[in-house]
Amino acid sequence: MSDALVKIRDLRIDGRTDETWIPIIKGIDLDLKRGEVLGLIGESGAGKSTLGLAAMGYTRDGVRISGGTVEFDGIDLLSASADQKRALLGKRIAYVAQSAAASFNPAHRLIDQHSEAPVQHGTMSRSDSMDDAMELYRKLRLPNPEEIGFRYPHQVSGGQLQRAMTAMAMSCRPDLIIFDEPTTALDVTTQIEVLAAIRDIVEQFGTAAIYITHDLAVVAQMADRIKVLLKGDEVEEAATREMLSNPKEDYTKSLWAVREFQRPQKPAVARGATPVISVRRVTAAYGATTVLHDVSFDIHHGRTVAVVGESGSGKSTTARCITGLLPPKKGSIQLDGEDLPADYRKRSKMQLRQVQMIYQMADTALNPRKTIGDIVGRPVEFYMGLRGREKRRRVDELLDQIELPGDQYRHRLPSELSGGQKQRIGIARALAAEPKFIICDEVTSALDQLVAEGILKLLARLQDDLRLSYMFITHDLATVKSIADEVVVMKEGRVVEQGPKAEMFRPPHHAYTDLLLSSVPEMDPDWLDTLLAERGVENIGDAAVKKMD
Repeated sequence: MSDALVKIRDLRIDGRTDETWIPIIKGIDLDLKRGEVLGLIGESGAGKSTLGLAAMGYTRDGVRISGGTVEFDGIDLLSASADQKRALLGKRIAYVAQSAAASFNPAHRLIDQHSEAPVQHGTMSRSDSMDDAMELYRKLRLPNPEEIGFRYPHQVSGGQLQRAMTAMAMSCRPDLIIFDEPTTALDVTTQIEVLAAIRDIVEQFGTAAIYITHDLAVVAQMADRIKVLLKGDEVEEAATREMLSNPKEDYTKSLWAVREFQRPQKPAVARGATPVISVRRVTAAYGATTVLHDVSFDIHHGRTVAVVGESGSGKSTTARCITGLLPPKKGSIQLDGEDLPADYRKRSKMQLRQVQMIYQMADTALNPRKTIGDIVGRPVEFYMGLRGREKRRRVDELLDQIELPGDQYRHRLPSELSGGQKQRIGIARALAAEPKFIICDEVTSALDQLVAEGILKLLARLQDDLRLSYMFITHDLATVKSIADEVVVMKEGRVVEQGPKAEMFRPPHHAYTDLLLSSVPEMDPDWLDTLLAERGVENIGDAAVKKMD
């Protein structure tokens, strides 16, 4: 492939642990042509993100390139000067990070951050770059594209922030974009629009892309070729259709077969049983804007209720009402049949400890300066009053429950853990309060499928052992099928359908539920084209996807 835009040969990368360097990329070759999309897949720790960053000539702190070459358009990135790299990065090479919330500057508006690269690289004036930002926001189906750029990062949803980051990466129309899990935070209907928009821009401008993902159905829609990694080694590489139809290696076949875990349907709740959490006709607002409308559902002891819906449907807002972070305008939240004070500051310590939360992005939910022992130990001390030796013993018990032995992990910092391990620490921190009810907010969306399955099995085991109740906020319907007992479907702040899982996945459905089910990607390279055609999009590459009402 002499015409390759990116050429990597025998790349070896090491990571530092204490005083030792250990190999994390072990002699990998990679070629990428202009206009071509290469999918990188593999479980957590396979080296996908490390390889993607190395294609930019970049490594994270504590990581070094110990051998091999990385060329971009004939330029040796490993020997290039800082000025040479500065001229390329942002202009000809761009990066879309997985965690948009951790990547934007919270002190600056979105459109100011978008305009920075084209203005500094001299590709556009500030005025032109702002106009272009609005056009890209429109292509990526962001609401109010003329206005949303003037908000700060905390004023938009996670899915909207991820799309804003994708637009920012495209601001200079780069030759190469590294997409590191760009649709992780998106619901299935929004994901379709963003995938179509990304593919449209890649094709329109002949952009080469490395698409890193743990979602095999997504990579099937985006990639021309797929490279499979395992612990820093290449397992195999092939054209997408060939890889999907005939994977050669056992490890690749195992990836294709994940998500087999399914909890059996539990018997119906006894008539008259008191729910652990009852949401009673809740209406809530942000300022003058009402975002929840008369929402009601129950969650019973030892059961999991999955709350699904697209970005902005009210899932997380409902969770904020339950936790007392957003007092409702109308309605009430009950715990074991008794009203909870609407404002968390008016709840007793006992009421506070009974309702806990596990967050979506463990990267931003754990204090990077505290050890795992401190993070898990804080609620142990606050709620249980334990200190010293008793506190340490309880922390070790909690770490054992999540299958991370205390003597090995207690003294580590979050940066020394994988994504799946950090999410387990989030679970341990919630368990430390010994709650009855836990809100799981997209807890598997940032994890590869093998690790996600392990987290779901862990949550299921803990539920059985401790008789916990879960509210599982998710846009992943495969997760719903795996773990839920009941399902609540939300749209535009309203509950449009709810019932036992078995009934929810059996037609006839509410039209919106049918839209969600039909939007789940399939392991078929033609699936996205077929779906967009069925929904009336004349130009398959056009990001202006029509939504069903």
